[in-house]
Amino acid sequence: MALQYLVTGANGHLGSAILRELDARGAAVRALVLPGEPLELDPEKVEIVRGDILDNSSLDRFFSLPADTRIRVIHAAGIVTISSRDNPLVRKVNVEGTRNIVEACLRHKAEKLVYVSSVHAIPEEKGRVITETKDFSPDKVEGLYARTKAEATRIVLDAAKAGLDASVVHPSGIIGPYDTGRNHLTQLVKDFVSGKLKACVTGGYDIVDVRDVAKGVVSACEKGGCGECYILSNRYVSIPELLKTLGELVGRKVPRALPLWFAKATAPLAELYYKLRRTPPLFTAYSLKTLATRIFYSHAKADRELGYTTTDLKTTLADTLAWLQLAPRMA
Repeated sequence: MALQYLVTGANGHLGSAILRELDARGAAVRALVLPGEPLELDPEKVEIVRGDILDNSSLDRFFSLPADTRIRVIHAAGIVTISSRDNPLVRKVNVEGTRNIVEACLRHKAEKLVYVSSVHAIPEEKGRVITETKDFSPDKVEGLYARTKAEATRIVLDAAKAGLDASVVHPSGIIGPYDTGRNHLTQLVKDFVSGKLKACVTGGYDIVDVRDVAKGVVSACEKGGCGECYILSNRYVSIPELLKTLGELVGRKVPRALPLWFAKATAPLAELYYKLRRTPPLFTAYSLKTLATRIFYSHAKADRELGYTTTDLKTTLADTLAWLQLAPRMA
């Protein structure tokens, strides 16, 4: 019986890494890409289907396969935002889109669903290392993105209780090569190397290599328990440490660090500045609050059950620079 992987969000940063991991394993893959979106994928290595997770008819085309095909679905599509402004489309895509995927999995009898949630969906408890939970509610987290991911995670876990073999993964802050859309951390790397980053902030976050997350996602398809969640993190990295490591690779000094109170006061102006530049904002009121909270995540469960491993920060940054053609790849 043939095995087919269906991947949403395949044109994004994590999605492209997932496709590379599946290709390395010789898997048959079909990727969902938005109509009109510039194609970043190799059509010779993956079957492309144009469609939208908000359009059930296009999802039925995406899921349309011979009756004897085993279907594994990786739902990585979503809108990541650190903006302080509300955006109804974020909830529509992240929540309603996930509900549509779950229903399509049930209609087409998929054997496995792996949903890419976020560590932001997990309620924070200061003073302890965060581990997996089954308690997801938009009322227990802060920020539009976190609330939508918590609500969507609840939908997936409810479906698992009803009989769908579904697992959830929670990546932390993703960085690494293959990012053509330029996420916030990629933009930070580019601005630092180009000299546009004149100042940084204190604080930090758990940062993980996108390739490690991709491997964890694919492993969850094979080994993830029904209704189980897995944190795919690495370790807490301060912004000054991140930039210091980058500086060692490209021979540039770390800019001065601004106190968080000052950065928070000027965050609205910073958001406007990046909007005018048409680039992802590096620091917003929401992201600064996140950076100010020292949260530590454990990936011990993923290590144990999925065979999850992590990459050294310097290697990740060197490979990111090489992908962006800003520095030679590490030997």
